[in-house]
Amino acid sequence: MFRQTIALLSAITVAIVSLTSLAMAQTVIIGHFGSPTPMQVAAAEKRFSKATGWDIEWRKFAAGTDVIAAMASGDIKVAELGSSPLAIAASQGVNLQLFMLAQVLGEAESLIARNGSGINSLQDLKGKRIAVPVGSTAHFSLMGAVQKVGLMETDVKIINMPPDQIAAAWQQNAIDGAFIWQPVQSEILKTGKRIIGADKTAEWGFPTFDGWVVNKDFAAANGKAMAAFAKTMDEANHVYLNNMAKWTSDSAPIKAIARVTGADPQQIPTILEGFTFIKLSDQVADKWLANAGKTMQATSEFLKAAGRIDKTADDYGVFVNQSISKQALR
Repeated sequence: MFRQTIALLSAITVAIVSLTSLAMAQTVIIGHFGSPTPMQVAAAEKRFSKATGWDIEWRKFAAGTDVIAAMASGDIKVAELGSSPLAIAASQGVNLQLFMLAQVLGEAESLIARNGSGINSLQDLKGKRIAVPVGSTAHFSLMGAVQKVGLMETDVKIINMPPDQIAAAWQQNAIDGAFIWQPVQSEILKTGKRIIGADKTAEWGFPTFDGWVVNKDFAAANGKAMAAFAKTMDEANHVYLNNMAKWTSDSAPIKAIARVTGADPQQIPTILEGFTFIKLSDQVADKWLANAGKTMQATSEFLKAAGRIDKTADDYGVFVNQSISKQALR
């Protein structure tokens, strides 16, 4: 009887400690774009929470400008952010640092022309109504494409719209084209055609990517958890990269991504092919992160020359944190 009582008390103690730990778990809001990517599988399986010990609330944002505002206000500490809005945020002095790439953008962001719009090439954009989330990576790619063919941005009727509004405007024939990402891109491609993707504009000197950023002070205070977050993200990408042929529309990972993002499972494998996922070891070894400051600087100088920002920062290297990724690889 005594032993049973001791065992019962021990069990109760363990339960109380567990409940106390759960109650004390740090709540961390993490911003993301809801793109159909491998990390969505890990998020659905709560692998990020298990690795970091955080009580994670995933918050979806429509565009980078919204992420910048949330990071600047302190509302969120970790977020996914495109390279163009990242350059804008750094130029504005927002207290954040890039610590790893999410994905390099290829045809996952593209200029789609409506059937019957008369747009068959970039030169045909003059006078046309092109929707794009202004300040986004897609906008940066559009500006680069327009410049490449000798047009001025004012030659094109650029309309600032978030993705959901682009889809609605397309259905109402209110726009002639859009430079946009997935899954809206796949939807409008049903009655449109691809003119150019971000992979081509990158070749012309306008590279774009989505990265993961963190509040600098938060990173300093949560180094171990941040490294665990980066490692979990990398592991999620490895699972996909090592099994790409098995990620078919009826596979468990694709179905999980579809449930989380609302994307059509039939389209997700093709959407994934439009991204390039860089292993974390390559991001560190191949100077992706080491050169990120220079990429931000070049992007910012382009945006300033185009009148999109008023000033550039003196040093963009301070907006890159390589220590998190290096620790994650140990």
